[in-house]
Amino acid sequence: MSFINPHLISLNENYLFAEIARRAEAFSQENPGVRLLRLGIGDVTLPLAPAVVDALSRAAVEMGSADTFRGYAPYQGYPFLIDAILKTEYAPLGVTLHSDDIFVSDGAKSDTANIQELLSPDAKVAVCDPVYPVYVDSNLMAGRTIVHLPCRAETGFAPALPEIPVKAVYLCSPNNPTGVALTRAQLAEWVAWARAENAVIFYDAAYRTYVESPDAPRSIYEIDGAKEVALEFGSFSKSYGFTGLRCGWAVVPAENRWGLQKPWLRRVATKFNGVAYPVQRAAEAALLPEGHAQSLQNVRYYKENARLLLAALRDAGLTVFGGTDAPYLWVKCPDGLDSWTWFDRLLREKQIVTTPGEGFGACGAGYVRFSSLGGREDVAEAAARIGVQ
Repeated sequence: MSFINPHLISLNENYLFAEIARRAEAFSQENPGVRLLRLGIGDVTLPLAPAVVDALSRAAVEMGSADTFRGYAPYQGYPFLIDAILKTEYAPLGVTLHSDDIFVSDGAKSDTANIQELLSPDAKVAVCDPVYPVYVDSNLMAGRTIVHLPCRAETGFAPALPEIPVKAVYLCSPNNPTGVALTRAQLAEWVAWARAENAVIFYDAAYRTYVESPDAPRSIYEIDGAKEVALEFGSFSKSYGFTGLRCGWAVVPAENRWGLQKPWLRRVATKFNGVAYPVQRAAEAALLPEGHAQSLQNVRYYKENARLLLAALRDAGLTVFGGTDAPYLWVKCPDGLDSWTWFDRLLREKQIVTTPGEGFGACGAGYVRFSSLGGREDVAEAAARIGVQ
């Protein structure tokens, strides 16, 4: 067995969401016919916007003709999609980027897992706690030392700056799992820290379209000096319904002080053959006016789901965070229960599937995450069940 990566086999045997699925499936087998309300994993439930489906269909037809067939996509993505990303995702924020700064990918999960390959093996990496498990697991697989930044209720779940030197930090805003977005002042403090410490920020903005608080930036590049020290990751999954199509992008600015754009392109060229042409045409359509308006209707639908859950949970006397700038609600377990115990109780007594906070890190103990990305019928039924003692 010595030829196997020891860092990989030392990870927990079960990925968090795989364990949730296992427990939910076991309950369903023991209780046939009982309908579970799945508010755990953050998968979208609404169909793609009509304009996106039309673009996907037209592109698929193009692939069936010799005159319009396309093979491998450009490593950084087709220019039509890169242009749409710049015009729709950044120009309205007053952010100027260049086409060479954008790398179209198969999703922010892949990018945030792979970006650590830019770092030296001995580089220390800081992550928030609680945190999206991919940041931690991908660095542990590489044998890296992880520095945890506790995020607790008394500080609004904002991480404190690292107390020891690190070369990189992962920030997710709006945050998964807590649903809390960093303010402009908080993000400016992080950019100033990175510039002073010569550290890089990996900024996950997968939930940017859910932000409604006026003081919460949608891009780290709204902060002066961020292009020098930050890489950003965008996603079509939660905003545009692409969880099944897979598309996202990474921003590696040319202004980056370490010249990371060329090494990242070299890594992409070696390990990736690009996102399929029909998917990139669909992504473009999601950013053009018609598809964008249709897709944002879906975002509003999920935000209304969050409002319903937030009201029901608070009416039940529970302490709840998030649910305003993100599709997630971070709920303190009642009666001093631990996360997995309350998860099992919600599963068996309310038939509601959530996500135990302990799966996101030690500071997630005593919380569960609710997702508002389900269908309205399930969310309304869950809200009703929560209110039944």
